[in-house]
Amino acid sequence: MKLTATRKTGAALCAIALAATGLTACSNSESDSEASGGASGAAAEGNERGPITFAMGRNDTDKLIPIIDKWNAEHPDEQVTLSELAGEADDQRDTLVQSLQAGGDDYDVMALDVVWTADFAANQWLQPLEGDFAVDTSGLLPATVESATYGDKLVALPQNTNGQLLFRNADVIEKAPDTFEDIRSACAALEGDTDCLTTQLKQYEGLTVNSLGFINGWGGEVLDDSGQPTVESDEAKAGLQALVDAYADGTISQSSTAATEEETNLAFTEGKTAFAINWPYMYANAEEAGLNFEVQPLVGKDGVGVSTLGGYNNGINVNSKHKATALDFIQFIISEENQLSLAENSFPPVLASIYDDAELVKEHPYLPALKESLENAKPRPVSPFYPAISKAIQDNAYAALTSGKSVDDATKDMASAIQQAS
Repeated sequence: MKLTATRKTGAALCAIALAATGLTACSNSESDSEASGGASGAAAEGNERGPITFAMGRNDTDKLIPIIDKWNAEHPDEQVTLSELAGEADDQRDTLVQSLQAGGDDYDVMALDVVWTADFAANQWLQPLEGDFAVDTSGLLPATVESATYGDKLVALPQNTNGQLLFRNADVIEKAPDTFEDIRSACAALEGDTDCLTTQLKQYEGLTVNSLGFINGWGGEVLDDSGQPTVESDEAKAGLQALVDAYADGTISQSSTAATEEETNLAFTEGKTAFAINWPYMYANAEEAGLNFEVQPLVGKDGVGVSTLGGYNNGINVNSKHKATALDFIQFIISEENQLSLAENSFPPVLASIYDDAELVKEHPYLPALKESLENAKPRPVSPFYPAISKAIQDNAYAALTSGKSVDDATKDMASAIQQAS
């Protein structure tokens, strides 16, 4: 996606950053920009080696600690210190932004939620991975590379990923659906009190993710390559309409508009819903519950559907004094051995070949379905204005689901809100 932040958009980017972080000052001058976000002086050279700090939200650091320990054993003069950030994503982002806006080098490598990557790149906080910093991404899942690309440049290196799966209680519905219409037909034949399909339609990021799944799964997009909204296309409208209709006719459970991932998990593992859309973590829970179930990629209008991508991208702080070490470390994480370690810890890897490991598949049977899901996945809109885009999708999709707002009006208002934000 071709989105380029220019000096003209600087004020808008500043406003977005201030709104998100509660900070009170931004500068527009070239000198201040160089001091706070640009690569200047020794830090810009990038040939330095030495100890580095790796920042990541504490909820997931247990998967990276063995990799860090292995690196440290092999690199006694270039030790990696783990800086555990808060558990909540917004708090993690605030900590990083405050340091970066001040031109700090507290963190050399940062594990960025995929939706932050474009924002950080637009603010010139990340070292582009080109020239002396170029890396080989040919073995990585293409959607993960797309999520780490901004302005036609790779600005971070994917670390781990995630994709949604369609879970089916095989005791309730025997045949796997090939299209979403197959789900609707199976639901129509259900008897008793069992819900048909449960997913996350509560008004939060989960609603954005699932709305995008329907919009993309029917061939639509939210933004074009120039960053302009395209949610009023026939395909995007058809996808949102399919979501609204499925909720209205009971294909999607009424409880879904109050459901996050955890409510979805409970509904499925307790046998209250025949189908569920959720992340792979639910597989182990369903096994533990003793369910007879199967998983597959999402289904869309004509076949395999489109999952929204999750995961982390590792970015190098443009002000790091030891960028050469930082570059080697992020490449170390995507080595086959270390990506296998992530997979064994149920942290979906970005290296495509891992999904074909026979022993690993025996241990984690959902991996082939997850690989297919990831091969058909799309990143969320790659934009420095993503929070505003997500809010526009949530507000209008929720109104279309629960308040009778027409899809035409919902997509029109989405487009207007996205246009204003950017």
